[in-house]
Amino acid sequence: MALLAQGLTLSPPPGLPLARRSNPRKTELASARGVQPTHAAAATTALVAGALTNRRTPGVGARVVSKAAKPGKSSWSAAEAEGLRSDFPALQQEVKPGVPLVYLDNAATSQKPKQVLDELNRFYSQDNSNVHRGMHTLSMRSTEAFETARQKVAKFVNAPDSHEIVFTRNATEAINLVARTWGAANIAKGDEIVLTVMEHHANLVPWQLLAESTGAVLRFGRLRDDGTLDVEQFESLIGDRTKLVALCHVSNVLGCVNPVERVAKLAHSVGAKVLVDACQSVPHMPVDVQTLGADWLVASGHKMCGPTGIGFLWGRGEILRGSPPFLGGGEMIDQVTLEGSTFNDIPHKFEAGTPAFAEAVALGAACEQYLTDLGMAAVSQRRRAGGEHELAKHLWSRLEALPGIHLYGPSPETQPDRASLVCFNVDGCHANDLATLVDQDRGVAMRSGHHCTQPLHGELGVTASARLSAYFYNTIEEIDVAVDALEVAIGLIRTGPAGDEPELDPAMAALLDA
Repeated sequence: MALLAQGLTLSPPPGLPLARRSNPRKTELASARGVQPTHAAAATTALVAGALTNRRTPGVGARVVSKAAKPGKSSWSAAEAEGLRSDFPALQQEVKPGVPLVYLDNAATSQKPKQVLDELNRFYSQDNSNVHRGMHTLSMRSTEAFETARQKVAKFVNAPDSHEIVFTRNATEAINLVARTWGAANIAKGDEIVLTVMEHHANLVPWQLLAESTGAVLRFGRLRDDGTLDVEQFESLIGDRTKLVALCHVSNVLGCVNPVERVAKLAHSVGAKVLVDACQSVPHMPVDVQTLGADWLVASGHKMCGPTGIGFLWGRGEILRGSPPFLGGGEMIDQVTLEGSTFNDIPHKFEAGTPAFAEAVALGAACEQYLTDLGMAAVSQRRRAGGEHELAKHLWSRLEALPGIHLYGPSPETQPDRASLVCFNVDGCHANDLATLVDQDRGVAMRSGHHCTQPLHGELGVTASARLSAYFYNTIEEIDVAVDALEVAIGLIRTGPAGDEPELDPAMAALLDA
């Protein structure tokens, strides 16, 4: 069961990076917000019943009808930037009467624009048929749409050849594909795989399994005190025994941007290959696989305005062609006899069975008909000059002012290009409790847990954290709503009758334990 923090130790062990912590300030939070201090159980029950707040926040949830920026723009007007929100139906809803959704869980998945939803519906309504090997009209239309989507994704990340794009279920499957094909064929006992402690489990567990089966050795880059990768220490691990370097482009917890180009040059100088987890970078900034210099790059469609169930692997053509197949079955074969089989060329060699072709078409729409039409240069400029970057700065500064808070990762001053996400903990408050209360109070969608980075949380000296993560369609006003709701939630959790430690009511405890 999620407990109210009395056993949660937030100070990292000696020698580990420190989370940034605000200066304590004495504030009667509940009173200041117009909420009478009550036993947490009663307050939580009131929140769930919607009794604490049923007001609409000015500027949040308003429906707008202006159009998105036109293709090729390098910047957006304020009206156009606000107008982007009207493209996302999910953002227009209320989580309960008078309480609009404040969606700040974009590092987990993004919302989907009408352009993508419409294309998915159009495809299923008009072109749905299994791809390849069909001679009838629908099959040919479906195949053309599927392969055109591959070209759109290739163009989006500047891949030199669309045949280097392999559609997968998600980034996790893409990394496992590399581990079980190239990795199984090329990694041997004593070889070294260099990772970082900030990796998502998807970029850790496959390499652990490979190391267990081959006798390879895993080595890990550590963190600086400011929450960034200790690049010098990381690079010191790369040597003659290194066969693979795998790292995230942007951390889904720390928000830091890692120097992939620099690492790739060093890795290649010793003959090692480089895989990049770009799940948190491809949706937010221009990513050019040729400039990065990696050998593989993976991303998930659902984080970049696309549907679930589709992701992609980009790999250098010569490496993909030299790797054995991943799964056996239809589509990935050339010739099959009872005695044996030969295999198709890339990318089909790695796409056994019926692919998620409708989802691929929708992902292509997300890349070209939406993100590219907006202009990734505009997304990037908005990120730097007034959009996500401004949101990141505002989010950090508002959170930093809360009493007893611990922020993880570099500050915007330390790393101006950091992602627009912040993970944190608050003394005396469990992350799950905070996430539940801000949702029930003000409709704030905030993630809590270990975010599939248990080793990183161990480095930070905690077992879980809360995370607020913004995308280009979020606003400063939403950040304020979220932090205001956190302030109220902290006061409610900490304030019990006569100063006693508060407890959760059984209904809420059961909910958190589910």
